[in-house]
Amino acid sequence: METRHALVRPPSSRLGEGLVTHIERSEVDADLARRQWEEYVDALRQHGWTTHEVAAADELPDAVFVEDTMVVYGDLAVISRPGAEERRAETAAAEDAVRARGYRIARIEAPGTLDGGDVLKHDGRVWVGVGGRTNDAGVEQLRAHLAPLGAEVIGVPVSRVLHLKTAVTALPDGTVVGHRPLVDDPDVWAGHFLDVPEESGAHVVLLDAGTVLMASSAPRSAALFEGRGLQVVTVDISEFEKMEGCVTCLSVRLRGAPAR
Repeated sequence: METRHALVRPPSSRLGEGLVTHIERSEVDADLARRQWEEYVDALRQHGWTTHEVAAADELPDAVFVEDTMVVYGDLAVISRPGAEERRAETAAAEDAVRARGYRIARIEAPGTLDGGDVLKHDGRVWVGVGGRTNDAGVEQLRAHLAPLGAEVIGVPVSRVLHLKTAVTALPDGTVVGHRPLVDDPDVWAGHFLDVPEESGAHVVLLDAGTVLMASSAPRSAALFEGRGLQVVTVDISEFEKMEGCVTCLSVRLRGAPAR
């Protein structure tokens, strides 16, 4: 049976002070955010995932978006160098947590920048969004780190949303889902792209081969996925959506690499 672990990080009480880029800032209810985060973590656990908490950091408003701190591939964790300088202090505790799980460590170094939320992986291919928080030097470094593991790294443009995975994610069968108005170049996935009716419908976490986790704010997209034979689990993450967050960025999924 596949070992499924995930890193998660509790939200800061200062979540509403975090960075916003493509949307207007709105007031965040920190108490509600904490309850929503707990329900998100519970959803992972209820579907066979063991969660590991990265040490909380109340002074880092965006730290709950732990996916941005690294890219995990095989037994290697590539620690990111976030494109926003304000977020670079988030990586140290995340590195400690993934190292404790037995992963080898590599790093993105200056002048490269890379956010984990810009990285979409499926079946040996790794697409990396370039243009917002991730630059070409970061992509080249990631390519060099992953080449020994047989991964093909492909840079794709991102200008309409914060991260690549704000625009697209992939279903278990490899179909890339996205809300077309927010996808720079859907032809990157020609023949494998599915347009979804809601922005948050583009964000799925694969819980297993037949189950996806997504936000409750995309009911039409959920129905579309159920029509394709998938089981859909929904969670309310409204307070994180106010900060350009989605279901993918609230965890780092560690599949099939148990601690050594």
